[in-house]
Amino acid sequence: MGPGPSDVHPRVLAAMAQPTIGHLDSSFIDLMDEVKVLLQYAFQTENSITFPLSAPGSAGMEACFANLVEPGDKVVVCQNGVFGGRMKENVERCGGIPIMVEDEWGSAIDLEKVEAALSSNPDARILAFVHAETSTGVESDARGLSDLAFQHDCLTLVDAVTSLGGSPVLVDEWGLDAVYSGSQKCLSCAPGLSPITFSERALQKVKNRRSKVQSWFMDLNLIMAYWGKGKRRVYHHTAPVNALYGLHESLVMLREEGLENAWDRHLRNHLVLKDGLEALGIEFLVRKDQRLPQLNAVRIPENLDDAEVRSGLMKYYNLEIGAGLGPLKGNIWRIGLMGYSSRPENILLCVGAFESLIKTCSALATVHKTLESR
Repeated sequence: MGPGPSDVHPRVLAAMAQPTIGHLDSSFIDLMDEVKVLLQYAFQTENSITFPLSAPGSAGMEACFANLVEPGDKVVVCQNGVFGGRMKENVERCGGIPIMVEDEWGSAIDLEKVEAALSSNPDARILAFVHAETSTGVESDARGLSDLAFQHDCLTLVDAVTSLGGSPVLVDEWGLDAVYSGSQKCLSCAPGLSPITFSERALQKVKNRRSKVQSWFMDLNLIMAYWGKGKRRVYHHTAPVNALYGLHESLVMLREEGLENAWDRHLRNHLVLKDGLEALGIEFLVRKDQRLPQLNAVRIPENLDDAEVRSGLMKYYNLEIGAGLGPLKGNIWRIGLMGYSSRPENILLCVGAFESLIKTCSALATVHKTLESR
């Protein structure tokens, strides 16, 4: 129940155990086509450029920047946590110029600040932001940000690593242009794949570049010859066949459950966890209307030791949660309710474990104070 990876569903593990076949085998190409259609459903898009990159979500981020950013390009980058900072790093490594819009860690991206940055930089052509900030449990207004980008003739480049499958990601309806995610969060799959989708506007930017994409492996112009249509595919790389078996199965399960039902499940379980933790005196970092149901950032009570509690959860309950990052290190815990991990029995285990450890820590503190006073 940490910030990822989440538990992998047994059906996914079974699918990954199937015999490996060739990455240009006709049966595997059929599966690739099915994965593309299933991902279009997950992303709620009709983008033809929708497929899983053969690498984790961080590579999905890099692929989006490497294909869309050229030397000298201005990119407005929103940062309200760790991963906005990584976006800035990607812009710089591509030779671009990041225009930073910074907000407090634990708060959503401020639309007025973004509007001001876009107005002050009319030559910017990309707005990059994290939809679901894994380091803080904050969900920002992707639709509002996309509307601003469109008004200023900018493409949107969006991190949906933690949101895809767990809360609404409506690529076409919101007008998002380049979106990347990861297989190991709300999709209940193993780490190692990064679903991405590019709009036609974004694809035109790639096709009309002044210079080559700096990464050969991530160059969409080359990858799509392998992930394109029909039986005739051009070899690009040896795809992770068994990992794609697993992603295929996880996406089939998502379709069987239904996207809206998956979103409702994550929200419903979040509310149960919230009630249980608040009854123990544990407060949330993020205000109610900006919280991610699948990534719960909670404040560490003053009388509890961060590392001691996390160690106790693992040692006595075989339960993993995440620590805080950056300025929130030592101040929050990050509790994941993603994909297959988002189940009632996990919530009962988590709340019960916290209750037991809090009582134990309080009792020990009382004993220590008594001994110190003698």
